[in-house]
Amino acid sequence: MTLNGWIQILLYCGILLLLVKPLGGYMHRVFSGDRTLLSSMLVPIERGLYRLAGTSEKEEQHWAVYATGMLLFNLAGLLVLYALQRLQGVLPYNPAGMTAVDPQLAFNTAASFVTNTNWQNYGGESTMSYLVQMAGLTVQNFVSAATGIAIAIALIRGFARASGKSIGNFWVDLTRCTLYVLLPLCIPLTLVYVWLGVPQTLGPYVDATTLEGAKQTIALGPVASQIAIKMLGTNGGGFFNANAAHPFENPDAISNLIQMLTIFALGAGLTNVFGRMVGNQRQGWAILSSMGVLFVAGVAVCYWAEAAGNPLVHALGIDGGNMEGKETRFGIALSALFAVITTSASCGAVNAMHDSFTALGGMIPLINMQLGEVIVGGVGAGFYGILMFVVVAVFVAGLMVGRTPEYLGKKIEAKEVKMAMLAILCLPLAMLIFTAIAVVLPSAVASMANAGPHGFSEVLYAYTSSAANNGSAFGGLTGNTPWYNLTGAIGMLMGRFLVIIPALAIAGSLAAKKTVPASAGTFPTDGTLFVGLLVGVIIIVGGLTFFPSLAVGPIVEHLAMIHGQTF
Repeated sequence: MTLNGWIQILLYCGILLLLVKPLGGYMHRVFSGDRTLLSSMLVPIERGLYRLAGTSEKEEQHWAVYATGMLLFNLAGLLVLYALQRLQGVLPYNPAGMTAVDPQLAFNTAASFVTNTNWQNYGGESTMSYLVQMAGLTVQNFVSAATGIAIAIALIRGFARASGKSIGNFWVDLTRCTLYVLLPLCIPLTLVYVWLGVPQTLGPYVDATTLEGAKQTIALGPVASQIAIKMLGTNGGGFFNANAAHPFENPDAISNLIQMLTIFALGAGLTNVFGRMVGNQRQGWAILSSMGVLFVAGVAVCYWAEAAGNPLVHALGIDGGNMEGKETRFGIALSALFAVITTSASCGAVNAMHDSFTALGGMIPLINMQLGEVIVGGVGAGFYGILMFVVVAVFVAGLMVGRTPEYLGKKIEAKEVKMAMLAILCLPLAMLIFTAIAVVLPSAVASMANAGPHGFSEVLYAYTSSAANNGSAFGGLTGNTPWYNLTGAIGMLMGRFLVIIPALAIAGSLAAKKTVPASAGTFPTDGTLFVGLLVGVIIIVGGLTFFPSLAVGPIVEHLAMIHGQTF
């Protein structure tokens, strides 16, 4: 590790913190229905969309109606995206002549982008036409991100309201998020990326002659517009197979910094929205502090492991950190930082190959995802994910002092705790069961590029990434097979909707409750003690669930490398 590396990491953290309040204040105004600088331009469009949908901004929904609208909207998106891929060969804007996508791969990709996972069992530049990239994948990048933020806002209303029967309107939240938050930020971001050298064209691929005289086809396309929402919406699906390691997606250190900031920006801002909506901004800062503790710890371990290098390489007399699979324009520090950010935020974009990380360096992205990506998390998803742990944490605190658990004046009772645990436990259910089957099923084992602990980690990472709706991968696993396409899609759908529905049920339950005034025995949830409790609950619940699988994979691999063994 170097001083320069830590300065870059601290600079990133400082800029991010400066963005929290402005973004939080703006989003609070948007979702409260207050006027913004864009209202005069967008209000007519917004109301026109409501008329088409048969609703209005004044219409509120019960949590079950909210959930039904969300599920139907996402089902429609899945079917449309599947159809676009299957009809790709006869649709326009296909200069490379891409044929129809295989049915199983099309289903996996449709489930992937609808759930904000963006797992890719294909190479974007060799599989998807411009039309599918724009009308299919990019559209889902917007609306899947907007869906996650809408669910977070609905859950916040559950804590903020008292004796209510509704938690908002899904169509209104979805529309406002897209019109007022995502689009206005993505348009200037796209222009900045074009200025930095990211392509944005509908022209055909370019044939070039190399210095050796060979012919090379250079893939182009509407890249910049997809990269903007890919990062801001924590989607992560790359236009190119190499993702953010490709120079056309991530040309230099400036674009790399912008991408890292946009991955965390809205998720961090939502903590401030929470504080504003419940009337106490310290509550939001307490949650962000909990996220920050876990984030800094993850960055420190990952950076240390990669900077320390590979013991097997050192045994050959070669010193230095682990640069395998990393871009020289980013180096070890920014590669480790990017890896922790993208797996903390359910983004999945990568500027280095995680499969080439050291055993302990690769373990940190795994842990981030297995904890539910509550360290800022995907836009909206990370916030309603950490609120599930908040419910458990205040329940534990109540048990310790012998009082009915309370949070923000709302009594946390059996229903809320059961729903929170259902949301938390659905992730290991999908991750570990599919992994256990895959490592003994011959057709699934055949997809592993490595034997031993690292091969196990490849499979575990794949299902962890799918169920956590992350989308990054240990690149050694061949995922485009019937088994992985089908089970991966099921894992993505489970990880998305088996968390959202309990979260909305909690929102509805809390919104209907009366607010209890604070008393001398009320456990404070905006201070250091609560931050420590929340971090402890997250680590203990995640550790008890996943430590055996981590011990089989990264930890055993690390111990073997120390003793000069490889697999």
